[in-house]
Amino acid sequence: MIERTFIQKNYNRMELENYLSKKLDRAGFSKLEIIKTPLVTRIVLHVAKPGLAIGKSGSTIKQLTEVIAQDYKIDNPQIEIQEIKTPNLNAKILSEKIASMLERGFSLRSVSYRVVKDIMDAGAGGVELVFKGAIAGKGQRKRKQRIAMGYMKKIGYQSRYVDFAKTAAYPKAGAIGIKLSIIHPDVIFPDKIDVMEVVKKHKGIAKEAEEQKNAEIEKAEEKAKQEEAKEKDTTEKKEGKEKVHEDKTKEHPKKSESVKESKTEEKKEHKHKEAKTEEVKIKEKTEKVEVKEEKVKEIKEEKIKEEKTEEKK
Repeated sequence: MIERTFIQKNYNRMELENYLSKKLDRAGFSKLEIIKTPLVTRIVLHVAKPGLAIGKSGSTIKQLTEVIAQDYKIDNPQIEIQEIKTPNLNAKILSEKIASMLERGFSLRSVSYRVVKDIMDAGAGGVELVFKGAIAGKGQRKRKQRIAMGYMKKIGYQSRYVDFAKTAAYPKAGAIGIKLSIIHPDVIFPDKIDVMEVVKKHKGIAKEAEEQKNAEIEKAEEKAKQEEAKEKDTTEKKEGKEKVHEDKTKEHPKKSESVKESKTEEKKEHKHKEAKTEEVKIKEKTEKVEVKEEKVKEIKEEKIKEEKTEEKK
């Protein structure tokens, strides 16, 4: 059946994770990624201390590749180690760290509050740490203790964004269960609204609108001032030209009178010339008429002579 193959793969993965967490306990093993390619299966190990995971000249990696190929039936495994840049925000590493410290005899109160403070100092959005078991000591009843800071999502689809890990510590007094939930600083929930930020945004928008209005008013005032200045300049120029013309007329009245007289004389001369031309034309016409009359008389006299000569004959 196909279901059995998927179940077997997941079971092999769980066993491999348990093996690597035990083998790379000191290196701070966090999680495992298996990427299959046509030639090689890449196995990415997220580790807090990559130097301890690599070993001297890669001895631990060679050992791990041999074990993975033989025991867990993975073809051509190629291990890659990736460093965790902020281990104080990794829930699995911190939960295992708390368990190891409790097993070594550290007090639960000091360990828990110290870890929570480190997580919040790293920039987390919220933390929840829950202890359950033999917290009070040997022979006491089991208790539950919860330490929380910041914002936390517990139910719904958005709870998938929370980094969650659980482990168990086994000190001398008895077993203690540890549950740690961390919200990373880059996680943004859609229903998380900061009222102060919204108010600041509205205030900023109102300020920008006021500034724009003031700027528009200032521009309008500047334009009005410029137009008034242009009108004043034009009026001053006109008044200056009129004053200059009046001053010239006042300074040179004789010139203006002489100019007027010269114009009247020119008009008289022009009229005199026109009268002369008309007289000449009349004379020419009379001369032409006289010439025609003389010619007519000559023609009549010649006719009379001819008639007389004919009568004599």
